[in-house]
Amino acid sequence: MKRSLPIKILSLLMLISIQYGQAQQTRTEKDLLGEKQIPADAYYGVQTARALENFQVSGIKTSFYPDYVRGYAMVKLAAARANSEDGRLSKEKLALIEKACLAIIDGKYHEHFLVDMYQGGAGTSANMNANEVIANIALEMGGYAKGRYDIIEPHDDLNMGQSTNDVYPTAIKVGLLLHNDKLIAELEKLSKSFHAKGEEFKDILKMGRTEGQDAVPMTLGQEFHAFGNQLDAEIKSLKSMEAYLYEQNMGATAIGTGITASPGYAEHCAKHLAQITGKPMYLSADLIAATSSQQGFVMYSSALKSTAVTLSKISSDLIFLASGPRTGIFEINLPALQPGSSIMPGKVNPVMPELMNLVTFKVMGNDMTVTLAAHSGLLQLNAYEPVEAIAIMESQGLLFKTLPLFRTQCIDGITANEDVTKRYIERSVGIVTALNPVLGYEKTTELAKEALESGKGILELIREKKLLTEDQIKKLLDPATLTGQK
Repeated sequence: MKRSLPIKILSLLMLISIQYGQAQQTRTEKDLLGEKQIPADAYYGVQTARALENFQVSGIKTSFYPDYVRGYAMVKLAAARANSEDGRLSKEKLALIEKACLAIIDGKYHEHFLVDMYQGGAGTSANMNANEVIANIALEMGGYAKGRYDIIEPHDDLNMGQSTNDVYPTAIKVGLLLHNDKLIAELEKLSKSFHAKGEEFKDILKMGRTEGQDAVPMTLGQEFHAFGNQLDAEIKSLKSMEAYLYEQNMGATAIGTGITASPGYAEHCAKHLAQITGKPMYLSADLIAATSSQQGFVMYSSALKSTAVTLSKISSDLIFLASGPRTGIFEINLPALQPGSSIMPGKVNPVMPELMNLVTFKVMGNDMTVTLAAHSGLLQLNAYEPVEAIAIMESQGLLFKTLPLFRTQCIDGITANEDVTKRYIERSVGIVTALNPVLGYEKTTELAKEALESGKGILELIREKKLLTEDQIKKLLDPATLTGQK
């Protein structure tokens, strides 16, 4: 008994200490549903806390996409400047909000954007997370304690004249625009690599193929330039389609009627948003239509899908051209990056084109997600914008991270197997088409038939029958002449 009393007292003291410490480390915030204890050092507030309880879904937080976080800061900064210009927000509050937003744009405080990307409520939780975090950063920068909402309030000051229904889609658009620049830059580097290989391989003659069958001669350089030119077309499309993201609905508030926004706010906000983002963003002519419509997301997603289709086609072509090495096409070598089998010695797989295909398949699927979400909205609002944001941002992010790997670890290291391409040219029946102007269609048809039946090459038969001299054959096989480059 004498030994148990101190233990009980100690346990009680520890419990009191823990409870006291907890009480000291929280602050009380309240919303429509009542009071809630928030960690004292947290930049988020009560509505973020509820979202953290309600939406533990994917583990992918808003902060996973830095440009999306910057998008929120840019939108809130534009709104604050517009409200100050309209006389609703004091210069003192604007100064603190500006400092907070600029810090976030600069890459700071992103870890406090905590809401899961999957959320109900059409993005309300993400918007309130931004309002609360920016408010508390501003308070701290002004020398005030977090939670001093009598100084700067998340709703009244950060959400002044706004709604989730105009902030959320606009922040998504800004985030996509910022990341599109980076994605295009990577695509341009990849295209440049393909064109560089096109120049390197410009004198290597090979057989072109249609439907997997021998067609007519071309150069390996032409093939790789074509890959680059296909990417150039996709870059042009991405630049064109981003224009659909310029239209925004800030000032629409709940459904597009502008309730709670001051006169002129929408126009002022659009002006500031264009200045802050460096993009020609503009206010929609019909804010009710803009709040309901998802056209911008659908169109931009379609450009990502088209890019993915092209990248996948190129990747599959590279896999086919490198197949073998002994029993496949084997016209090119892909860099050997790792052993290809746990059971087959000596096997090396085309892992980078395969990786690119994996990513492009996901992008194509994400576009279908955007399509389904966009047409499923009801009347004046689409509650499924969160999954559109998830799908498009994931597509952008996956492509952006995979493209440099594909370029540096695959394309830049590709080499040609000239002996193989030469052998195919000499044995292929496809070269007979080039002989039509010289020998005539009837004669070339006979040669093609005999070559197929005997297994001999066209040039072999021409030499046997002495239909052309060696000098004529040499001129015939000149890559520039044979492939239309003269």
